[in-house]
Amino acid sequence: MQDLILSPFVATSLFVLACFAGFQYRRVWVNEGPRWKLWLFGILAGVCLAIVAFIPVAANS
Repeated sequence: MQDLILSPFVATSLFVLACFAGFQYRRVWVNEGPRWKLWLFGILAGVCLAIVAFIPVAANS
């Protein structure tokens, strides 16, 4: 597990993807959309944030 490091670009991309997924989750929730979309966007946002939270980001040297 020592060699598992995110580049800053990948970490930023995952964070932005999580933000968009969270926004879509809220939009579907407010409009009382289908539950499968809530699950899709919620899990996508959660996984992206968990990856960014628990995998270290490489420092630019």
